[in-house]
Amino acid sequence: MATQGRRPAGRAGKGSPVRRNRAAPAQRFPPPQPPKKTAKVVFDAPEPDSDEPRTFRLGVVPGATPGKWIDAWKQRMPHVPVEIVSVKVADQREALDDLDAALVRMPLTDETLHVITLYDEVPVVVASIDSHLLAVDELTIADLAGEIVMTPIDDPLGPIDIPGAVSASFAPLTVAEAIPTAAAGTGIVILPMSLARMHHRKDVGHRPLVDGPTSTVALVWRREHTTPDVETFIGIVRGRTSNSSR
Repeated sequence: MATQGRRPAGRAGKGSPVRRNRAAPAQRFPPPQPPKKTAKVVFDAPEPDSDEPRTFRLGVVPGATPGKWIDAWKQRMPHVPVEIVSVKVADQREALDDLDAALVRMPLTDETLHVITLYDEVPVVVASIDSHLLAVDELTIADLAGEIVMTPIDDPLGPIDIPGAVSASFAPLTVAEAIPTAAAGTGIVILPMSLARMHHRKDVGHRPLVDGPTSTVALVWRREHTTPDVETFIGIVRGRTSNSSR
């Protein structure tokens, strides 16, 4: 037959070697590859705080009391010290150019500034402890007729129209000078309550002037200088915690 003497296809004859996969074990069973790392995408992620040393410079007009806010800042931002800069009311706008923010007395009209009104201060009449004006709990402008009224050159309230009042015959004084002058019984001075308390003496007293002009204290900063530190201080002033959303 034609097929006689041929080996059937696919069958190895007796004694024929068997072919085996002689590839190295590493090639036959390659080690598993670690998963590829993908960048985590975070939307609106805040920029990390700079590690560069810096100071938060806060201007404060006389009488303003930022104590509780400074304490909160020290707890929340211990790596950023606060520098308190005393600012005269007359110079508060110019001073802002070198400050992060400031507690000022209004009015302060400037479209380049952000303003947050904080509180209004009651005006008080400061007089000698022996003055008859201190015999009552509160005063009105009408009660001041006939009194010598001093208007300090650094007066934060501005001119007050007091019918019947007597103008001081001596040169204008600063608030610090007007207080001892009032103590001597030479006149009276009208101030925001915080200033009267700041210059407190045993020989003077003060009474609220119920129909006098109030003094508004505000937090102010430059629009172009709204930094993360400024926003943190704004949050503290507004009572936000470190976990509050803006």
